[in-house]
Amino acid sequence: MSVIAVISVLAGIGVLVVGAEFLVRGASSVAARTGISSVVIGLTVVAFGTSTPELAVSLQSAFDDKADLAIGNVVGSNIANVLLILGLSAVAGGGLVVAQRLVRLDVPLMVLVSGVMWLMVLDGEITKLDGAVLVVGLVVYTGWTVIAAKRPDPAAQAEYDEALEVTTLRRTSYLVDIGLIVAGLGGLILGARLLVSGASDIAGDLGVPDLVIGLTVVAVGTSMPELATSVLAAIRGERDIAVGNVVGSNLFNIMSVLGLSAVVSPSTLLVSDGARTFDIPVMTAVAVACLPVFFNGYAIRRWEGAVFVAYYAAYVAYLVLDATEHAAQETFGTVMAFFVLPLTALTLVAVAYNAWRAGRASRISTS
Repeated sequence: MSVIAVISVLAGIGVLVVGAEFLVRGASSVAARTGISSVVIGLTVVAFGTSTPELAVSLQSAFDDKADLAIGNVVGSNIANVLLILGLSAVAGGGLVVAQRLVRLDVPLMVLVSGVMWLMVLDGEITKLDGAVLVVGLVVYTGWTVIAAKRPDPAAQAEYDEALEVTTLRRTSYLVDIGLIVAGLGGLILGARLLVSGASDIAGDLGVPDLVIGLTVVAVGTSMPELATSVLAAIRGERDIAVGNVVGSNLFNIMSVLGLSAVVSPSTLLVSDGARTFDIPVMTAVAVACLPVFFNGYAIRRWEGAVFVAYYAAYVAYLVLDATEHAAQETFGTVMAFFVLPLTALTLVAVAYNAWRAGRASRISTS
Protein backbone atom coordinates (compact mmCIF):
# COMPACT_ATOMS: atom_id res chain seq x y z
CA MET A 1 0.00 0.00 0.00
CA SER A 2 1.41 3.39 -1.03
CA VAL A 3 2.52 5.67 1.78
CA ILE A 4 1.58 8.66 -0.36
CA ALA A 5 -1.99 7.33 -0.66
CA VAL A 6 -2.29 6.98 3.12
CA ILE A 7 -0.90 10.49 3.66
CA SER A 8 -3.36 11.79 1.06
CA VAL A 9 -6.30 10.20 2.90
CA LEU A 10 -5.21 11.50 6.31
CA ALA A 11 -4.49 14.97 4.95
CA GLY A 12 -7.82 14.97 3.14
CA ILE A 13 -9.72 14.08 6.31
CA GLY A 14 -7.88 16.77 8.26
CA VAL A 15 -8.54 19.47 5.67
CA LEU A 16 -12.21 18.42 5.41
CA VAL A 17 -12.72 18.67 9.19
CA VAL A 18 -11.06 22.10 9.38
CA GLY A 19 -12.96 23.29 6.31
CA ALA A 20 -16.28 22.15 7.76
CA GLU A 21 -15.49 23.90 11.06
CA PHE A 22 -14.68 27.18 9.30
CA LEU A 23 -17.81 26.95 7.16
CA VAL A 24 -20.11 26.23 10.13
CA ARG A 25 -18.61 29.06 12.19
CA GLY A 26 -18.84 31.59 9.38
CA ALA A 27 -22.34 30.57 8.29
CA SER A 28 -23.63 30.41 11.88
CA SER A 29 -22.29 33.90 12.59
CA VAL A 30 -23.91 35.34 9.45
CA ALA A 31 -27.19 33.64 10.33
CA ALA A 32 -27.03 34.93 13.91
CA ARG A 33 -26.56 38.50 12.66
CA THR A 34 -29.84 38.27 10.76
CA GLY A 35 -31.71 37.35 13.93
CA ILE A 36 -32.40 33.75 12.95
CA SER A 37 -33.26 31.54 15.93
CA SER A 38 -30.40 29.48 17.31
CA VAL A 39 -32.66 26.42 17.09
CA VAL A 40 -33.04 26.95 13.34
CA ILE A 41 -29.27 27.47 13.01
CA GLY A 42 -28.63 24.26 14.94
CA LEU A 43 -31.07 22.15 12.95
CA THR A 44 -30.01 23.48 9.55
CA VAL A 45 -26.62 25.23 9.37
CA VAL A 46 -24.86 23.04 11.93
CA ALA A 47 -26.48 19.71 11.00
CA PHE A 48 -26.01 20.36 7.30
CA GLY A 49 -22.64 22.01 7.73
CA THR A 50 -21.15 18.98 9.47
CA SER A 51 -22.25 16.94 6.43
CA THR A 52 -20.42 19.13 3.92
CA PRO A 53 -17.42 16.74 3.88
CA GLU A 54 -19.75 13.98 2.67
CA LEU A 55 -21.14 16.37 0.06
CA ALA A 56 -17.71 17.41 -1.18
CA VAL A 57 -16.42 13.83 -1.37
CA SER A 58 -19.51 12.38 -3.07
CA LEU A 59 -19.67 15.21 -5.61
CA GLN A 60 -15.99 14.74 -6.42
CA SER A 61 -16.55 10.99 -6.74
CA ALA A 62 -19.55 11.55 -9.01
CA PHE A 63 -17.54 13.89 -11.24
CA ASP A 64 -14.78 11.25 -11.39
CA ASP A 65 -17.40 8.62 -12.34
CA LYS A 66 -16.76 6.63 -9.15
CA ALA A 67 -20.37 5.77 -8.26
CA ASP A 68 -19.43 3.11 -5.66
CA LEU A 69 -17.35 5.62 -3.72
CA ALA A 70 -20.09 8.26 -3.85
CA ILE A 71 -22.84 5.86 -2.74
CA GLY A 72 -20.65 4.05 -0.22
CA ASN A 73 -19.76 7.38 1.39
CA VAL A 74 -23.44 8.27 1.94
CA VAL A 75 -24.56 4.83 3.11
CA GLY A 76 -21.50 4.24 5.28
CA SER A 77 -21.77 7.70 6.85
CA ASN A 78 -25.42 7.16 7.76
CA ILE A 79 -24.66 3.79 9.34
CA ALA A 80 -21.70 5.28 11.24
CA ASN A 81 -23.76 8.28 12.35
CA VAL A 82 -26.35 6.11 14.11
CA LEU A 83 -24.37 3.11 15.32
CA LEU A 84 -20.98 4.70 16.02
CA ILE A 85 -21.63 8.38 16.71
CA LEU A 86 -25.03 8.15 18.41
CA GLY A 87 -23.80 5.09 20.30
CA LEU A 88 -20.62 6.81 21.51
CA SER A 89 -22.64 9.92 22.42
CA ALA A 90 -24.96 7.83 24.60
CA VAL A 91 -22.03 6.10 26.27
CA ALA A 92 -20.08 9.33 26.82
CA GLY A 93 -23.12 11.30 28.01
CA GLY A 94 -24.48 8.60 30.31
CA GLY A 95 -27.46 8.14 28.01
CA LEU A 96 -29.41 10.54 25.81
CA VAL A 97 -32.86 11.84 26.69
CA VAL A 98 -34.58 13.45 23.72
CA ALA A 99 -37.08 16.08 24.83
CA GLN A 100 -37.30 18.23 21.72
CA ARG A 101 -40.39 17.69 19.57
CA LEU A 102 -38.64 18.50 16.31
CA VAL A 103 -36.04 15.79 16.80
CA ARG A 104 -38.69 13.21 17.65
CA LEU A 105 -40.51 13.97 14.42
CA ASP A 106 -37.29 13.86 12.41
CA VAL A 107 -36.52 10.27 13.42
CA PRO A 108 -39.57 8.75 11.63
CA LEU A 109 -38.73 11.00 8.68
CA MET A 110 -35.20 9.54 8.63
CA VAL A 111 -36.74 6.08 8.43
CA LEU A 112 -39.06 7.17 5.60
CA VAL A 113 -36.27 8.78 3.55
CA SER A 114 -34.03 5.73 4.02
CA GLY A 115 -36.84 3.52 2.77
CA VAL A 116 -37.39 5.78 -0.25
CA MET A 117 -33.70 5.52 -1.13
CA TRP A 118 -33.89 1.73 -0.89
CA LEU A 119 -36.85 1.69 -3.28
CA MET A 120 -34.99 3.97 -5.70
CA VAL A 121 -32.03 1.59 -5.99
CA LEU A 122 -34.04 -1.58 -6.59
CA ASP A 123 -33.52 -1.12 -10.34
CA GLY A 124 -29.75 -0.93 -9.81
CA GLU A 125 -29.30 2.78 -10.45
CA ILE A 126 -29.99 6.27 -9.17
CA THR A 127 -31.10 8.45 -12.05
CA LYS A 128 -30.96 12.21 -12.39
CA LEU A 129 -34.74 12.26 -11.81
CA ASP A 130 -34.27 10.30 -8.56
CA GLY A 131 -31.64 12.84 -7.52
CA ALA A 132 -33.93 15.77 -8.35
CA VAL A 133 -36.73 14.24 -6.25
CA LEU A 134 -34.37 13.91 -3.29
CA VAL A 135 -33.18 17.52 -3.62
CA VAL A 136 -36.77 18.79 -3.76
CA GLY A 137 -37.45 16.76 -0.62
CA LEU A 138 -34.56 18.55 1.10
CA VAL A 139 -35.97 21.97 0.17
CA VAL A 140 -39.38 21.02 1.57
CA TYR A 141 -37.84 19.56 4.74
CA THR A 142 -35.67 22.63 5.36
CA GLY A 143 -38.63 24.97 4.86
CA TRP A 144 -40.74 22.93 7.24
CA THR A 145 -37.94 22.91 9.85
CA VAL A 146 -37.57 26.69 9.74
CA ILE A 147 -41.32 27.24 10.10
CA ALA A 148 -41.74 24.66 12.86
CA ALA A 149 -38.76 26.00 14.83
CA LYS A 150 -40.05 29.56 15.07
CA ARG A 151 -41.66 28.79 18.39
CA PRO A 152 -39.18 26.56 20.24
CA ASP A 153 -39.60 25.70 23.90
CA PRO A 154 -37.43 27.77 26.28
CA ALA A 155 -35.24 24.81 27.28
CA ALA A 156 -34.38 23.99 23.66
CA GLN A 157 -33.71 27.67 22.91
CA ALA A 158 -31.32 27.96 25.87
CA GLU A 159 -29.54 24.75 24.86
CA TYR A 160 -28.89 25.94 21.33
CA ASP A 161 -27.92 29.44 22.50
CA GLU A 162 -25.23 27.97 24.73
CA ALA A 163 -23.99 25.46 22.16
CA LEU A 164 -23.66 27.95 19.34
CA GLU A 165 -22.35 30.76 21.53
CA VAL A 166 -24.44 33.19 19.49
CA THR A 167 -23.28 36.19 21.50
CA THR A 168 -19.65 35.46 20.72
CA LEU A 169 -20.41 34.81 17.07
CA ARG A 170 -22.00 38.23 16.67
CA ARG A 171 -18.79 39.97 17.75
CA THR A 172 -16.92 38.93 14.62
CA SER A 173 -16.90 41.19 11.59
CA TYR A 174 -18.60 40.42 8.31
CA LEU A 175 -15.18 40.32 6.67
CA VAL A 176 -14.05 37.60 9.08
CA ASP A 177 -17.28 35.66 8.53
CA ILE A 178 -16.95 35.78 4.75
CA GLY A 179 -13.30 34.80 5.06
CA LEU A 180 -14.24 31.76 7.16
CA ILE A 181 -16.89 30.71 4.65
CA VAL A 182 -14.54 31.06 1.68
CA ALA A 183 -11.71 29.27 3.50
CA GLY A 184 -14.12 26.53 4.57
CA LEU A 185 -15.37 25.94 1.03
CA GLY A 186 -11.81 25.91 -0.28
CA GLY A 187 -10.80 23.41 2.37
CA LEU A 188 -13.72 21.15 1.51
CA ILE A 189 -12.81 21.12 -2.18
CA LEU A 190 -9.13 20.43 -1.52
CA GLY A 191 -9.83 17.86 1.19
CA ALA A 192 -12.32 16.01 -1.01
CA ARG A 193 -9.81 15.73 -3.85
CA LEU A 194 -7.09 14.44 -1.53
CA LEU A 195 -9.39 11.93 0.17
CA VAL A 196 -10.97 10.56 -3.03
CA SER A 197 -7.60 10.26 -4.75
CA GLY A 198 -5.93 8.57 -1.78
CA ALA A 199 -8.88 6.24 -1.10
CA SER A 200 -9.00 5.13 -4.74
CA ASP A 201 -5.26 4.41 -4.71
CA ILE A 202 -5.57 2.38 -1.49
CA ALA A 203 -8.47 0.39 -2.93
CA GLY A 204 -6.42 -0.37 -6.02
CA ASP A 205 -3.31 -1.35 -4.05
CA LEU A 206 -5.24 -3.67 -1.72
CA GLY A 207 -7.57 -5.04 -4.35
CA VAL A 208 -10.54 -3.91 -2.24
CA PRO A 209 -13.65 -2.60 -4.02
CA ASP A 210 -14.28 1.16 -3.96
CA LEU A 211 -17.59 0.44 -2.22
CA VAL A 212 -15.87 -1.07 0.83
CA ILE A 213 -13.41 1.83 1.07
CA GLY A 214 -16.32 4.25 0.76
CA LEU A 215 -18.32 2.42 3.45
CA THR A 216 -15.44 2.43 5.94
CA VAL A 217 -12.42 4.72 5.55
CA VAL A 218 -14.14 7.50 3.60
CA ALA A 219 -17.42 7.27 5.53
CA VAL A 220 -15.81 7.49 8.97
CA GLY A 221 -13.40 10.17 7.79
CA THR A 222 -16.13 12.43 6.47
CA SER A 223 -18.21 11.79 9.62
CA MET A 224 -15.55 13.27 11.92
CA PRO A 225 -17.37 16.62 12.24
CA GLU A 226 -20.57 14.82 13.34
CA LEU A 227 -18.56 12.70 15.76
CA ALA A 228 -16.89 15.69 17.39
CA THR A 229 -20.09 17.75 17.53
CA SER A 230 -22.37 15.03 18.91
CA VAL A 231 -19.99 13.52 21.48
CA LEU A 232 -18.98 16.93 22.86
CA ALA A 233 -22.63 18.02 22.96
CA ALA A 234 -23.56 14.86 24.87
CA ILE A 235 -20.73 15.33 27.39
CA ARG A 236 -21.84 18.95 27.94
CA GLY A 237 -25.41 17.77 28.54
CA GLU A 238 -26.75 19.24 25.27
CA ARG A 239 -28.37 15.95 24.29
CA ASP A 240 -31.00 17.26 21.90
CA ILE A 241 -28.19 18.75 19.81
CA ALA A 242 -26.27 15.45 19.86
CA VAL A 243 -29.28 13.58 18.49
CA GLY A 244 -30.47 16.37 16.19
CA ASN A 245 -27.05 16.63 14.57
CA VAL A 246 -27.00 12.91 13.71
CA VAL A 247 -30.58 12.74 12.44
CA GLY A 248 -30.30 15.99 10.49
CA SER A 249 -27.02 14.87 8.94
CA ASN A 250 -28.52 11.54 7.85
CA LEU A 251 -31.40 13.32 6.15
CA PHE A 252 -28.98 15.74 4.48
CA ASN A 253 -26.73 12.88 3.32
CA ILE A 254 -29.52 11.16 1.43
CA MET A 255 -31.52 14.12 0.12
CA SER A 256 -28.68 16.52 -0.65
CA VAL A 257 -25.41 14.58 -0.91
CA LEU A 258 -26.82 11.64 -2.86
CA GLY A 259 -29.39 13.76 -4.68
CA LEU A 260 -26.90 16.35 -5.93
CA SER A 261 -24.35 13.65 -6.77
CA ALA A 262 -26.92 11.95 -9.02
CA VAL A 263 -27.89 15.25 -10.65
CA VAL A 264 -24.33 16.41 -11.45
CA SER A 265 -22.88 13.01 -12.35
CA PRO A 266 -21.91 12.73 -16.05
CA SER A 267 -23.85 9.45 -16.14
CA THR A 268 -26.44 7.60 -14.07
CA LEU A 269 -25.12 6.41 -10.71
CA LEU A 270 -24.99 2.62 -10.96
CA VAL A 271 -25.59 0.81 -7.67
CA SER A 272 -23.60 -2.38 -7.13
CA ASP A 273 -25.35 -5.58 -6.11
CA GLY A 274 -23.60 -5.51 -2.74
CA ALA A 275 -24.87 -2.04 -1.90
CA ARG A 276 -28.37 -2.79 -3.20
CA THR A 277 -28.84 -6.11 -1.43
CA PHE A 278 -26.86 -5.59 1.78
CA ASP A 279 -25.49 -2.15 2.70
CA ILE A 280 -28.54 -0.02 1.86
CA PRO A 281 -30.92 -2.47 3.60
CA VAL A 282 -28.59 -2.35 6.63
CA MET A 283 -28.73 1.47 6.57
CA THR A 284 -32.54 1.33 6.49
CA ALA A 285 -32.67 -1.27 9.27
CA VAL A 286 -30.39 0.88 11.42
CA ALA A 287 -32.77 3.82 10.97
CA VAL A 288 -35.75 1.63 11.88
CA ALA A 289 -33.91 0.37 14.97
CA CYS A 290 -33.97 3.93 16.33
CA LEU A 291 -37.77 3.95 16.56
CA PRO A 292 -38.26 1.51 19.47
CA VAL A 293 -35.35 3.09 21.32
CA PHE A 294 -36.90 6.54 21.07
CA PHE A 295 -40.34 5.17 22.00
CA ASN A 296 -38.88 4.08 25.32
CA GLY A 297 -39.26 7.41 27.07
CA TYR A 298 -37.52 9.15 24.14
CA ALA A 299 -34.21 8.00 25.53
CA ILE A 300 -31.12 6.11 24.44
CA ARG A 301 -29.65 4.49 27.51
CA ARG A 302 -25.94 3.93 27.95
CA TRP A 303 -26.23 0.16 27.43
CA GLU A 304 -28.20 0.72 24.24
CA GLY A 305 -25.47 3.05 23.01
CA ALA A 306 -22.90 0.35 23.76
CA VAL A 307 -24.95 -2.13 21.71
CA PHE A 308 -24.99 0.34 18.80
CA VAL A 309 -21.19 0.65 18.90
CA ALA A 310 -20.79 -3.15 19.09
CA TYR A 311 -23.00 -3.55 16.03
CA TYR A 312 -20.93 -1.03 14.11
CA ALA A 313 -17.78 -3.00 14.95
CA ALA A 314 -19.53 -6.18 13.77
CA TYR A 315 -20.63 -4.50 10.53
CA VAL A 316 -17.10 -3.31 9.72
CA ALA A 317 -15.71 -6.73 10.61
CA TYR A 318 -18.15 -8.36 8.17
CA LEU A 319 -17.14 -5.94 5.40
CA VAL A 320 -13.45 -6.72 5.96
CA LEU A 321 -14.04 -10.49 6.05
CA ASP A 322 -16.17 -10.32 2.91
CA ALA A 323 -13.70 -8.11 1.02
CA THR A 324 -10.78 -10.40 1.87
CA GLU A 325 -12.84 -13.56 1.25
CA HIS A 326 -11.82 -14.84 4.67
CA ALA A 327 -12.87 -18.36 5.64
CA ALA A 328 -14.67 -17.04 8.74
CA GLN A 329 -16.92 -14.74 6.72
CA GLU A 330 -19.70 -17.28 6.16
CA THR A 331 -19.80 -18.40 9.80
CA PHE A 332 -19.73 -14.81 11.03
CA GLY A 333 -22.59 -13.84 8.70
CA THR A 334 -24.66 -16.85 9.76
CA VAL A 335 -24.28 -16.08 13.47
CA MET A 336 -25.23 -12.43 12.91
CA ALA A 337 -28.20 -13.21 10.66
CA PHE A 338 -29.75 -16.08 12.61
CA PHE A 339 -28.86 -15.31 16.21
CA VAL A 340 -27.62 -11.81 17.06
CA LEU A 341 -29.95 -9.76 14.85
CA PRO A 342 -33.18 -11.67 15.71
CA LEU A 343 -32.32 -11.48 19.43
CA THR A 344 -31.76 -7.73 19.15
CA ALA A 345 -35.02 -7.29 17.21
CA LEU A 346 -36.94 -9.13 19.93
CA THR A 347 -35.29 -6.96 22.58
CA LEU A 348 -36.26 -3.76 20.73
CA VAL A 349 -39.85 -4.98 20.34
CA ALA A 350 -40.00 -5.78 24.05
CA VAL A 351 -38.61 -2.33 24.90
CA ALA A 352 -41.18 -0.64 22.67
CA TYR A 353 -44.05 -2.75 24.07
CA ASN A 354 -43.10 -2.03 27.68
CA ALA A 355 -42.86 1.70 26.90
CA TRP A 356 -46.28 1.59 25.23
CA ARG A 357 -47.83 -0.19 28.24
CA ALA A 358 -46.23 2.28 30.65
CA GLY A 359 -47.52 5.23 28.62
CA ARG A 360 -51.00 3.71 28.38
CA ALA A 361 -51.10 3.05 32.13
CA SER A 362 -50.00 6.64 32.79
CA ARG A 363 -52.76 8.04 30.53
CA ILE A 364 -55.38 5.88 32.21
CA SER A 365 -54.28 6.93 35.70
CA THR A 366 -54.48 10.63 34.82
CA SER A 367 -57.86 10.40 33.10
